[in-house]
Amino acid sequence: MNSEKFAAAGKKSQFSILNSQLNYYLCTMITYPATGEAHRPGRIEVVCGSMFSGKTEELIRRMRRAQFAKQRVEIFKPAIDVRYSQEDVVSHDQKHIQSTPVDSSASILLLAEDIEVVGIDEAQFFDEGIVEVCNQLANRGVRVIIAGLDMDFKGVPFGPMPALCAIADDVTKVHAICVKCGSLAYVSHRKVLSDKRVLLGETQEYEPLCRECYQKAIQEDNLKK
Repeated sequence: MNSEKFAAAGKKSQFSILNSQLNYYLCTMITYPATGEAHRPGRIEVVCGSMFSGKTEELIRRMRRAQFAKQRVEIFKPAIDVRYSQEDVVSHDQKHIQSTPVDSSASILLLAEDIEVVGIDEAQFFDEGIVEVCNQLANRGVRVIIAGLDMDFKGVPFGPMPALCAIADDVTKVHAICVKCGSLAYVSHRKVLSDKRVLLGETQEYEPLCRECYQKAIQEDNLKK
């Protein structure tokens, strides 16, 4: 009887340690800009990860902080993103902030005059010119906060995101939870059979998966073709 109690206590203790380690990892996974962010102009911050990882939510959080600091802010998104709203940037949990839809990265430079903090959502959908646009903004003293998918549904680096990560002062990688096993997600798996690289969708079309579950899902997809 005592041995069973000791075994149960040991398992409980082991679980507590693992849970504490996981909580610590999740809490330290996002590295926020240092204190005094309002006084550090001319920088590029990238928030990247899979779908449902909280990228847009983190972008909105940083933009709200800038608004509270009485800074002049403007947030842009690609005009093709009309999933939740034609004008607002909206996260999957329905947090939203007013934005300006644009058709090209060049429009951002024209519309960002006298702006102190520029936010850019769904950056993977912009043309390659977005890299130079962000550099120009940062070089003239603007804080640029970018959110976007780092990889497409095939696990391939998406659009200008690799270059944006390369020129960034800060890169924050956020993770969703794998819907199959509960570990940290690696990529967005497309649940519908389509080879189009750009296919706007939500939980009906995509699911976050870890690397192992993603490989299994791809094998199953290949059998369906």
